[in-house]
Amino acid sequence: MSSKAKILLIYTGGTIGMSKDFETGALKAFNFSKLIQKIPEIKQLDCEIESVSFENPIDSSNMNPKMWTKIATIIEENYTSYDGFVVLHGSDTMSYSASALSFMLENLAKPVVFTGSQLPIGDLRTDAKENLITAIQIASLQENGKPVINEVSLYFEYKLYRGNRTSKVNAEHFRAFTAPNYPELVESGVHLKLNSHLFLPINKDAKLIVHKNLDNHVVIIKMFPGMSEVVLASILSTPDLRGIVLETYGSGNAPTEDWFLNLIEKAINSGMHIVNVTQCSGGSVNMGQYETSTALKSLGVISGKDITTEAAITKLMYLLGHNIPQNEFKDIFETALRGEIS
Repeated sequence: MSSKAKILLIYTGGTIGMSKDFETGALKAFNFSKLIQKIPEIKQLDCEIESVSFENPIDSSNMNPKMWTKIATIIEENYTSYDGFVVLHGSDTMSYSASALSFMLENLAKPVVFTGSQLPIGDLRTDAKENLITAIQIASLQENGKPVINEVSLYFEYKLYRGNRTSKVNAEHFRAFTAPNYPELVESGVHLKLNSHLFLPINKDAKLIVHKNLDNHVVIIKMFPGMSEVVLASILSTPDLRGIVLETYGSGNAPTEDWFLNLIEKAINSGMHIVNVTQCSGGSVNMGQYETSTALKSLGVISGKDITTEAAITKLMYLLGHNIPQNEFKDIFETALRGEIS
């Protein structure tokens, strides 16, 4: 019996899985059964690699909860047969998907590494090869026959981040992602530098639970100077709306005008859950630090603390899918479930 780690590549779509037809210049889906022909360096990895692809690969702009469930189901069905999973995904919504999967895969004891690229595999200056090779290498890391990493992560441009801590910050540079409020888990240089003290602890005895019920009756509202009462009232009166991620200023500040606070209070009293996250690329919500956030705190708005918008909206979908009692929801949201919040 082989002692090599077995890795399953899951191709959902995106630039990393495309190759260029040099006669026409058009991009076409890459045949992963011929992966070693394109990237012969993969033969040097000490692992066995197999692949599965969405029947109809999608651009990540078309990613949605149904597709997240599809990814989670592939992992669930192959969980006992593989030691790690690498999800190849378009970069535009990768942080949303990595965040969603982190909540959907409870008691995960194996690595699920998301990666992608800014340029196709066949391009001369592609970042796809390095991202893919290192993502596979990280997913295959073992110690005493057990995976070293047991969480949903995202690898891009020499760094492995906790998936639900990431945001895409650049559409052109190879360093497209950052984790503004949490250090990288692994840094790739001449050697792989593992910051193992940052990894999630492993619960060896717990069985994987895959949650597939996500409620997408949610919305993200970004505050801006001049937002009108009519617009906000219209959004809050959307039929069946159950949850809101409110992107506020700085450390969680928002207008103190009566019309704004009255609308927020009415929404919360109707059973709606409102999460306060900061618009800033880094830092944390701290309601009550300034007068402009004290009222939100007193109304029962949920503090997103240092969570990303991507993790906040997917966590909201996940928790709403569990029909948690109103009086417990705030405490659960403000508690770290998968290392997504400090």
